[in-house]
Amino acid sequence: MASETKSEMKSKVSDLRERYERLQALHSVTVALNTTLDPREVVNLVLREAVRVTRADSGSVVLLNPDTGRLDVDASFGLDPKIMQVKLRLGEGVTGWVAEHGRPLRVGDVTHERRYVAVREGVRSELAVPLEFEGQVQGVLNVDSDRLDAFGVADEELLVALAAQAARVLHNAWLIRQLRQRAAQLETLITIGQDILLPLTLEEVLRHIVREARRLMRARLCSALLLTPDREELELKASDGAGEDYVRRPNLKVDDCLVGVVVRRKRPLAVRNVQESDQYQHTELARREGLVSLLSVPLVSGDEAIGVLSVYTAEPHRFSNDEILLLTALAGLGSVAVRKAQLYEKVVDVEEQLRQNEQLSALGLLAAEIAHEIRNPLTIVKMLFHSLDLRFDGGDPRTKDSRIIEEKMDQMNRILDQVLTFARRSEPELKPADVNALFDDVLLLVRHKLAQQNIALQWRPAPDLPRALLDRTQIEQAALNLILNAVQAMPRGGTLTITTEPRDAGVCVVITDTGVGMTAEVRQRLFDGFLTTKRTGTGLGLAVVRKIIDAHHGRIEVESAPGKGTTFRVFLPA
Repeated sequence: MASETKSEMKSKVSDLRERYERLQALHSVTVALNTTLDPREVVNLVLREAVRVTRADSGSVVLLNPDTGRLDVDASFGLDPKIMQVKLRLGEGVTGWVAEHGRPLRVGDVTHERRYVAVREGVRSELAVPLEFEGQVQGVLNVDSDRLDAFGVADEELLVALAAQAARVLHNAWLIRQLRQRAAQLETLITIGQDILLPLTLEEVLRHIVREARRLMRARLCSALLLTPDREELELKASDGAGEDYVRRPNLKVDDCLVGVVVRRKRPLAVRNVQESDQYQHTELARREGLVSLLSVPLVSGDEAIGVLSVYTAEPHRFSNDEILLLTALAGLGSVAVRKAQLYEKVVDVEEQLRQNEQLSALGLLAAEIAHEIRNPLTIVKMLFHSLDLRFDGGDPRTKDSRIIEEKMDQMNRILDQVLTFARRSEPELKPADVNALFDDVLLLVRHKLAQQNIALQWRPAPDLPRALLDRTQIEQAALNLILNAVQAMPRGGTLTITTEPRDAGVCVVITDTGVGMTAEVRQRLFDGFLTTKRTGTGLGLAVVRKIIDAHHGRIEVESAPGKGTTFRVFLPA
């Protein structure tokens, strides 16, 4: 009897010692947890103490991923590192069952448990408890043992207590992290708002927005696309994190592409996986670039969409309402910044035009002075020419040369009149004229210039060309400017091709050279005053040509590319 009493006392002492150790461990963990706000440190500490106190051989902590709805292994002990790749569904295995039902599960022999999913050889028993805070399951704490019935009620109670403490600290840590993220987001929004007041260019504004949006959203890639002037395509204007393939992809048709819906409806669009979307046009590109989930929001100015701001993640992601609101806020600030940058560029252009107008005004005064100086010797030359009374036989070619000299002196006199009245240019005196004959005369004047420049002329006048309604002097001036412009574009020689043809109830003159060509930027500003691609000259020639053609109710078009020559098409009404 005394022996049994001693044995019982010994057992009670052992139980009390174990209970004390568990309580001591729980107290130590509680104190430690209250000194950290790092979720990673919380998880590792709880797992380490759980394995130690329960004398387990391995263990893991899995957390519920709100974006994927899966259970991800966040920390492990005594398991193969590949376990970190495992992602369980709710209800899958012992762990999934505990996460789904929010109740502990103790398995004395895993070989008899149909829900058990093996993660290590030799495991015989398992204990899993939920990480739960205020009725919300955040994950599961697991311990495994190579012994049968290794875990008892006391172990379960201890793990439940540890898990409760860990869930509370995790919740607080995540809450603080969210507050920090929102503070950073607010700071970024304020910074972008301040940048709106700076005189940034459109490119600088968009680069800043996509960089900050990608950082705040922790995205794989962020891009800003703006509508083209015809509002039919979306053009990539800025990106952050994009590869060469993404940057070089063609413009997107608004009516055909997935993000075109964002422009048309002016509402955000989220796609879980663009690599598997039938509506996403560039699935192969998405695979190469590692793009998975997409969130796209409209850039809106007033009541009009002007583009889209998009972010892509590298993993499947369910965008929360907070994330959608954040990107929408960024897009709102971005829209204001874009419009402001566009207005700023317009102001710069207007200032440049005013400066050019001032130059034109000064040039006009100078031209008037020069015109007066030229008119006096020209008058003397005309008088002397008439006094020579040059008369030749009917078949003598000098007769035609003499006639052309007289006509060109008259033309020079009329040009001087136009220079003197440039600011108050009168309407052209329109009369039916033979365009082929007009170019015959102009080409006669430049034939020596073409020969000196080693330029081959191909003159292809159309037979039975309708007569055009024009001011012969002004159109000759325009034709001469276009031809000389082509000559200057071929400093090493080439071919000048001029054709005429009936077109659109009128006449079309096509002037093509094989010269150096022009960039898109130069073409856009080609007819502005003082624009020049030459090393010398004012660049006024083409501006004058445009004015003349407009005054004739015609139009002029240009096609050109660097190294591929230039083609001008002049349309004149019949």
